[in-house]
Amino acid sequence: PVDEASRRPDFLEFRRRLQDAVARRNEVVVLAFVHPNVRVSFGDSGGIQAFRKDVLNSRTEDFWGEFATILRLGGRFRQENAFDAPYTFSTWPSELDSFECLAVIGTRVRVRAAPGLNARILTALDFAIVRALPSDGGVTPGWTRVQLVDGRTGYIASRYVRSPIDHRALFEFQDGRWWLMAYVAGD
Repeated sequence: PVDEASRRPDFLEFRRRLQDAVARRNEVVVLAFVHPNVRVSFGDSGGIQAFRKDVLNSRTEDFWGEFATILRLGGRFRQENAFDAPYTFSTWPSELDSFECLAVIGTRVRVRAAPGLNARILTALDFAIVRALPSDGGVTPGWTRVQLVDGRTGYIASRYVRSPIDHRALFEFQDGRWWLMAYVAGD
């Protein structure tokens, strides 16, 4: 994991305040950090109204949990006044396909022979990158099938893996303050 936030104390404080607002699910405070022209997709949509409708009030996604994870997972400065989070997006190795691989976002994350807490443990990984595989048979909610570097396949609890093309947040310093400029997923 990489977290360059401490390079800019003003950004570190901004992020801390944002994390606090997200933990309290304080929509008013979060919206105060969102740029008026925030991007919420790669299409033409954007702005505060689109952020409210498509992000905060989404019926298919948990913004509060997802955004808390993004902020917790650090990131890197793209430029002096631009910070991209999480690290699984901002520091993704260019030689690895972001559609085929996943980042393991923890230490001692267990890879199991089958999807379930009672399945045999094959190994444990620390912040590794694995290949995502389609399910072999039925889908088991909460589990992701992966291939290890040595070719073995197994399952990881989905909360411990993240795609580099999952939601990410792009922040910029403009007009004397930090803003959330984009909250997007995909490529």
